[in-house]
Amino acid sequence: MAVQAGSQLLDREVELAALADMLDDARAGSGRLVLLSGEAGIGKSALVRACCADAGRSVRVMTGVCDPLVTPRPLGPFVEIATTVGGRVHEIVAGDGVAFQVVEALADVLAGSAPTILVVEDVHWADEATLDVLRLLGRRLAELPVLVVVTYRGVERTRRHPLTTLLGELAGNAAVERLQLTPLSADAVARLADRSRHDPVELHRITGGNPFFVTEALASGSDGIPATVRDAVLARAARLSASAQTVLEVVALSPAETELELIERHGSLRDVDACVEHGLLVEQGRGFAFRHELARQAFEETLPPGRAAELHRSILATLTELGGADLTRLAHHASGANDPRGVLRHAPAAAEQAAKLGAHREAADHYRLALQFADALDDRNRARLHLRHSVERYLIGDDEAGIASIDAAVAGFRALGDEAALAATLRWRALALLNWGYGDGAAAAAAEALRLLEQQPPGYELAMTYSLLASLAILDERLDDGEAWARRGLELANEIDSVEAQASCLGALGLAAAHRGTSESGAFWQRSLDLARTSSLENTIGRTYLFMSMAATRERSLERLRSAVDDGLAYAAERGLTVWEDVLLACRSWHELEEGRWEAASWTVGQVLARNCILSSTQARLVLGVLRARRGDPGAAAVLAEAAPVVERTGVLWWRYQLAAAQAETAWLEGRRDAIEGATDAAFRAALDRRASWPAAELGYWRIRAGLEQHLPDWARGPFALQARGDWRGAAAEWARAGCRYETAIALAEGDEPAQKQALQELQALGAGPATRILTRRLREGGVRSIRSGPRTATRANPAGLTPREVDVLKLIADGLRNAEIAARLYLSSRTVDHHVSTILRKLGTKTRGEAVARARRENLIRLD
Repeated sequence: MAVQAGSQLLDREVELAALADMLDDARAGSGRLVLLSGEAGIGKSALVRACCADAGRSVRVMTGVCDPLVTPRPLGPFVEIATTVGGRVHEIVAGDGVAFQVVEALADVLAGSAPTILVVEDVHWADEATLDVLRLLGRRLAELPVLVVVTYRGVERTRRHPLTTLLGELAGNAAVERLQLTPLSADAVARLADRSRHDPVELHRITGGNPFFVTEALASGSDGIPATVRDAVLARAARLSASAQTVLEVVALSPAETELELIERHGSLRDVDACVEHGLLVEQGRGFAFRHELARQAFEETLPPGRAAELHRSILATLTELGGADLTRLAHHASGANDPRGVLRHAPAAAEQAAKLGAHREAADHYRLALQFADALDDRNRARLHLRHSVERYLIGDDEAGIASIDAAVAGFRALGDEAALAATLRWRALALLNWGYGDGAAAAAAEALRLLEQQPPGYELAMTYSLLASLAILDERLDDGEAWARRGLELANEIDSVEAQASCLGALGLAAAHRGTSESGAFWQRSLDLARTSSLENTIGRTYLFMSMAATRERSLERLRSAVDDGLAYAAERGLTVWEDVLLACRSWHELEEGRWEAASWTVGQVLARNCILSSTQARLVLGVLRARRGDPGAAAVLAEAAPVVERTGVLWWRYQLAAAQAETAWLEGRRDAIEGATDAAFRAALDRRASWPAAELGYWRIRAGLEQHLPDWARGPFALQARGDWRGAAAEWARAGCRYETAIALAEGDEPAQKQALQELQALGAGPATRILTRRLREGGVRSIRSGPRTATRANPAGLTPREVDVLKLIADGLRNAEIAARLYLSSRTVDHHVSTILRKLGTKTRGEAVARARRENLIRLD
């Protein structure tokens, strides 16, 4: 696409200079990544080409493009790059390597070569594995002489789009910059229209300064300005022969580059030349493609459905005959041809390939496509297809679609009378329902699976069912039952030599040991991880990291929590295990809350809620509710009320006690002591009945403060128990060793005057308004008059005087979010966000949001955790 007058790229001087500066950094050995965004046709590719041309021959260029297929092909752009690079990179990509292996091989190439510009275009169409490669590569930039340029359409990115998560994670990386292209100015359009018959003012008005729209209008050959891009493209194509237009139709239906062999089955080389000469096609890789995606879409949209299906069938037959075609492309054309046999042949195979590469979202979509034609299958294969689909939906946290497919699989095997397959599917249904928060359903499915399996010879499924029953019991604090199930499962797993069952049962035993407060937990978990790694048992490893994080979270052991979360997140991200990544990210928000990094906790909560996973979002809401209560922000009780239905649905004490404790703390800080009894009564009684030490201590502490209890049982342990018994020094020491700043201050606040003054200073530093006011009032009632007040330390620490909440808002402005999106992310009203934005502009002395972000980055006014 031309946005040039002569040899000059118009209106892009600033962006070209920025890219040149970042390339200089890469030449010096400090890699950079630029996120280049803008609407379709704005000139992203033209800018990248100009940057590469200016760089000269001393810089190597690697380019890969994401294709707009029905389902993206796994590692699509890196398949293209690997073909050019060859060597180990090609071996890894061609051999079903996963994201971290691709990054390792690519890093070896980049580290040992001249400076490189690595371009990945159109990542709004990227598959999950490609996004994982970019995420991991972003962590390695400091050691590589590379400028990574990632282009995407900002208008196609929504909160639930996988790209949104990647952009959020890259936001805290100092080596990452953002460039957003804006439309051409009226002057630039006038220069392009020079010597044409078009009115430049009218041309700019109708095209909005979009370079592609401008060039298409100028090239259309008509005296007037086409009403749409489609009109401009069709006007140009209309001047071609019928056979050349057939070539255009074939290329339009092949979003990836179209091989010359495929084109020749439908037209001649002379037709191809004519399409190139008319500016519609360009040579790309081993074939040809439309000069711009918008042109391809415009041509595709005009094809009658019957003609499109006919061509899809022809393309599919040709690709099958030629051999070697990508499974994703074959599934795409089979779908376009409305060919049930073709879809059922290629889509499941493409799903299996995608799953091996860690592209679980794409695998799920391929299975979904196959299910649209599942009526052509027999009952058994249809049930199997539903089961496979449910597994992939589970891995990406798509609860609703996953449950529907599991239920369909259960119904199918039940109708067939296949008890072995039914039992295995019920066990899987129970596991999925447990992770999706349906406790009663999980227990019922597990019980039925157990009944069926115990009527059959003992084997793998029975051992795994024992492990599942153990997890259910332990989460409900029925530790004796849980340990008994886990040991039965481990015994059977050893007999049948099932590594997965062994590792799974060991993970459950580790969680039980941690709940009992014994030192065996670490050994159990290490054995579980070691075994699971020998067989690449991704789900078992993810679940073990979660168990480790849960135990550390409960006991507020922040060092262990950080280690488990960081290791688990790295593992899940490398392999595209969204279900574990989501819940571990929620655990990270709790870690940040307890460590006193409340801005970071708020940011992480927003990331979790944007992912829309049921249990992860529930955990995030519990953290958000406590965070709001401690800060004194409005809506703490409301956000906890949002979590309550899911918590009740789980039916297990692990979640019930967390909600009760959060509601009790919120009620205390808001001066609603009478609400503590109703919030805690049921969970506290259950904790006493099951001798659940930590839940009984934490809930009992709040009940004692509300005057509902006199003492705790002797077996209750931990710092909450010490506080409940009046040992504020011991509690403060334990909280401090754990790294919990807020709880340390609260324990000190229950001590003597020097301890209370120390607590007050810490609470002010944290920005804990309600606790600060409560303690200040207590000190004054005790006769202390020398109490300093003023702006919170967290506010004073910011050079511009921004409050923590204003910093949160400014970070999201920097991420490109509008006020309404910021309000949704932070659970604030739009009016409140409008007020924050106005205050930020005033404090920074800027007139626009862009100026505010520029100053904040220039002067390090915001810290991206």
